[in-house]
Amino acid sequence: MNAPHAPVRPKATEAAIAALTSELTGRYGDRVSTSGAVREQHGHSLTWTKNQPPDIVVYPRTTEEVADIVKLCAAHEVPVIPFGTGTSLEGHVNAPYGGASIDLSLMKRIIAVHDEDLDCVVEAGVTRKELNEHLRDKGLFFPIDPGADASIGGMVATRASGTNAVRYGTMKDVVLALTVVLPNGEIVKTASRAKKSSAGYDLTHLMIGSEGTLGIVTEITLKLHGIPEAISAGICPFPSVKAACDAVIMTIQSGIPVARIELLDELQVRAVNTHSKLTLPESPLLLLEFHGSEAGVQEQAERFGDIAAEFRGGPFEWATKPEERSRLWQARHDAYWAARGLRPGAQSVATDVCVPISRLAECVDETKRDILENGLIAPIVGHVGDGNFHVQPLVNMDDPAEVAACEAFVDRLVRRALAMEGTCTGEHGVGQKKMKYLEIEHGPAALGLMRALKQAVDPLNIMNPGKIVAL
Repeated sequence: MNAPHAPVRPKATEAAIAALTSELTGRYGDRVSTSGAVREQHGHSLTWTKNQPPDIVVYPRTTEEVADIVKLCAAHEVPVIPFGTGTSLEGHVNAPYGGASIDLSLMKRIIAVHDEDLDCVVEAGVTRKELNEHLRDKGLFFPIDPGADASIGGMVATRASGTNAVRYGTMKDVVLALTVVLPNGEIVKTASRAKKSSAGYDLTHLMIGSEGTLGIVTEITLKLHGIPEAISAGICPFPSVKAACDAVIMTIQSGIPVARIELLDELQVRAVNTHSKLTLPESPLLLLEFHGSEAGVQEQAERFGDIAAEFRGGPFEWATKPEERSRLWQARHDAYWAARGLRPGAQSVATDVCVPISRLAECVDETKRDILENGLIAPIVGHVGDGNFHVQPLVNMDDPAEVAACEAFVDRLVRRALAMEGTCTGEHGVGQKKMKYLEIEHGPAALGLMRALKQAVDPLNIMNPGKIVAL
């Protein structure tokens, strides 16, 4: 199904921007900003895409205000770019055609927690840490943990996952329903709180991962989990990345319900040790966490220890105290910033791919060889329990040859994953940087269907234009 290509959206006219700014300021006062610094802050994420600032930034407090703002933007045909916390990695919040950035950070209400149903309803600006702090006294937690303290709305938009995905799934597995403002300003509720439904098209999952190109998510109904009776964590070094990946594959195939299983290559371990003042063994390393009963956790750990030994891994060391576990996982979450310390002044180009678990060792091993052969500084870290890993080349952006070498490396990485029946992005999303790979991954008919959906929902192409599919 091939939808016709509409022309690339032009920037909104100065007159349209001036009229919109006047109307927004009249309604929302000091919650509208045209300051250069504020616009620049909203014009990029953690990516090497150049800063592309919006013309206006506005801060709504309710779903109804979001709808009103979008209606005004549609009337003036001004692009709309949803903004959460700005932690995305593939250019999701840049404004290549200018427009209005709608910053949802004031929408912080935790509307309801239904303990007995293990679900909650939150506004899009609530961050994952804020939600878990609120839930702790109820014995519940929200398991999706991408590392950054991202907003829940942003996590829906990028279909985020993270360190717990191997056991608890990704955002597509924990979202029950959404409230979404469409490009014409209409407000829709995609589903109810029921745990399953066969009623109509699955609008919820259509919106998850749509990166703000089909609408703005303002409220989210989430599945929750009980805090486990026992949690234990540990580290296990290996002689090679391949040995560590092979141990991961056997662990998953053996059915051990590990909650987290993270890989750091030797370069990433060195960076983490320096940044977080740890003394982890500087060899390929697995970080693991087990959830369950006291007896179940002990059994899982013992079974993993036996598997690790088969691949010459070990010793398997426990982090038994809660503060030790927290320090270990905080160091893992700080891996992005730690890696930047390996080459101060260089730009980080963080990217990810995901492959079937059976191809993980092969894909990571080939990627390590590619890094070595091309003289790159590019640590690897990954949520390898589900075949997802991240590579972070550090590049001197003032050296065109280095930039070209990095772009060629990322291209080979993605094509390698696709050749192994994987995906160009396991959790970062498409944004601007991965658009060119969608037709290779999905084929022209599927990409045409995506384009047709976009044009049907957003005929003016105002909703985060220039992301996912080109119109």
